[in-house]
Formats: sequence, C-alpha cells, structure tokens
Amino acid sequence: MTEAVTAGPLVVRTVEVPGVDVLADLLPADAEPFSWLRRDEGLVGWGVAAQVRTGGVTRFSDADKWWAETVARAEVHDEVAEPGSGLVCFGSFAFADEPGDSVLSVPQVVVGRRGDRTWLTTVGVPAPELSASPAAPPADVAFADGALDGEHWMSVVAHAVSRIEAGDLEKVVLARDLVATASAPVDVRWPLRRLAQQYPMCWTFHVDGLFGATPEMLVRRERGLVTSRVLAGTIRRTGDDTHDLALAAALARSSKDLEEHEYAVRSVADALDPHCSSMNLPEAPFVLHLPNVMHLATDVAGVVHDAATVSSLKLAEALHPSAAVGGTPTSVATDLIAEIEGMDRMRYAGPVGWMDASGDGEWGIALRSAYVSGSTVRLFAGCGIVGDSDPEAELAESQAKLVPVRDSLAAD
Repeated sequence: MTEAVTAGPLVVRTVEVPGVDVLADLLPADAEPFSWLRRDEGLVGWGVAAQVRTGGVTRFSDADKWWAETVARAEVHDEVAEPGSGLVCFGSFAFADEPGDSVLSVPQVVVGRRGDRTWLTTVGVPAPELSASPAAPPADVAFADGALDGEHWMSVVAHAVSRIEAGDLEKVVLARDLVATASAPVDVRWPLRRLAQQYPMCWTFHVDGLFGATPEMLVRRERGLVTSRVLAGTIRRTGDDTHDLALAAALARSSKDLEEHEYAVRSVADALDPHCSSMNLPEAPFVLHLPNVMHLATDVAGVVHDAATVSSLKLAEALHPSAAVGGTPTSVATDLIAEIEGMDRMRYAGPVGWMDASGDGEWGIALRSAYVSGSTVRLFAGCGIVGDSDPEAELAESQAKLVPVRDSLAAD
C-alpha cells in the first residue's frame, strides 16, 4: 500500500535567521505540526508540501524510494548547509508489518537550530513571520485502562515468563496502553512543550498525531558516522538523590537487567555490522538518569561504508525491531507479541524522526509516546520480559514509563 501526495517538483529555500528563544513556541495553531527537539536544538515544522503513506512489509523501502524520487525532482537553494537544512522530511513507521500505517511528510515550513545557528526552510510558500504561539492545556482529562487492566496485563507477563522458561525465546517486550479523554480536542502543542521542558535529555517528537519524548536513538547518520543509543534495563526513581544513587548502582549490577541489556546491544550491533567498516562497542553500559526512571544505556558507534546507497531510513529498517522493543529471537518475540499482547501498537515503538536530502538523519524509537485524535489520547509503555521478570515489578515499571506523557497533559 502506497499513497503519495506530491504537487510537482518542490522548490526549497533555506536561509539563516536570528535565533529564537524556544523552537517549540513557534508551532502555529492552524497547521499540522512536526517536532524533533532535544535541549532546544533540532527541527520544528508545519504544513504539508508532500507526503507518502505506506504499509506492510515494504513500508520502509516504499517510503525510501519515494523520498529518493522527491529529492531528485526538487530544486533546492540552501545557504546554511547544516544537517537538517535544505529539503527534509519527517517520518513515523508502524511497529508491525500488519496492521500498520506509516507516513513520510515534507513540511511547508521548517525551523532548525544547531549550536548558535538557526535557519528557516520554506517549500513552495512565502517565508512566515516567526512568533510565539500559545497553546491551551487539555480540559477535564480523565484516564481509563486501555486494552487490558493491570491484573490482566500481569497475567500476560506471567505467561510470557513461562514461555521463556520453557525455552521458546530469551526475551520479549510487552506493552500496555492507557486512554485519556478530555472535554475538548487536545492541542498537541501543549504536551509537546511540557515534554521538551521537563525531559531535555530526550528527543521530543510529533509526526502525524504521534507524540512523545523518547530517550532512545535508534540510529543517527551524519557525514559518514552512525550512532545508536541502546536502552534496556530500567529502575524507577524515588526522588531521594542518595537513594537513587544506590538504586543506580544496584541497576548496574543487576543480572536480570544486564541480561536484558546485552540482548538489545547485540541485536543493534548485528544489524549495523554489514553497513560499517568499523564499530565501537563499549564493554559495559552506563546508567542514564531521567527525571522519572534510570536506564542501562550503551552508545554504539560506527563508520558507514555504504552511505551512497543506504539512507538513514534504510538503516532504521535494518535495526527495527531491535531487542529493546521486540525481543530475542526477533521473529519468535514479535509472533508472541501479536499472540498475547492484546492490542495494536500502531506506530508505538516504531522508528520516528527526520531525514535530509543526503540521506542523513535521526531516527528514534517512538517510546514514552501517545496518539492524539480529537479529545482522545492513547498512551503507551512497554517492558522487557526475561526469565526472572516479576509481573508486579513490570507493572510498576510500565506505570513509571507512562508518567512523562501523563504529566504532560496536566495544566501548569
């Protein structure tokens, strides 16, 4: 399935502009917003100049082919020449082959910032005035269980543990959802700004209704270098700094979490290896401290030898689904997810990010995320299940992972 909307060759202009205080504040109320921000650097955009929707097993390759054709026809005037300037697209891809809806969009307007440089890209439209645009908080938000309540989800976790103990697989990642309902349509700019403020170490994103703040970089490709941040193994923070330091030390020694983490790192390294002439794999993970949780983390880096023929999106396809969101072995784990999880992940835990005309880009994993549709927001969180996983502990971990998006829907 491929549905493309492209109004002829695109005329693209990028110019440097004076810096703005907060990129997220530029998103207007009356056009579809796009966001990819970390520490107030990155890209925001709005409007749709061209778009393709894909699905099924070929969703990545179909989108990549469309992008190559769109780039070949475009007329680009780029005075900035930074990663993310010139012609760029934003994308979000379904977790599973079926069902699933994936999208790649070229905004009409993009504002980017890296270091002390800020730029404006327009595609077939006049340059807009860049000014702050306030958003209102969601009204009267109420939360309810999604596909499964906590008790049912814990029974699913217990079933997964029994399958692991039986030797069917080594690890599976199980997700659950929570549904928030407001009394009026939710303005996605509100949770986006709150997430960007409260989780500056994460990548705050919005593409086609899917928004969140992910701590996990699936793949970044920039000028011949490729990096991937792997997160697996989690513990909830208490708010007491001394206690949290002790918990971080315990996480770094936890055999259950180290085992889960090793599976995830191995899957990423194996997927990147065919595309890299060299690769750096740290011997041990570090502990990434976020406001709500702490993760075991490893940054995998390599030198790409096939950048001329393999885009960052193709690398994302090669990496998806990693053991961090699927399991080990991948095919057995994803089959088990489809069998017992009891819900459609849609684009949760799929690649989300951006790509430029050279094929460079950044693709995160759509974690700590939610779908907004009118007055309804569907929140997601997942946990890695291994042989000694405890269902109650996994439920508590999932609740901690729901906190960022849940809190982002609250008023100040």
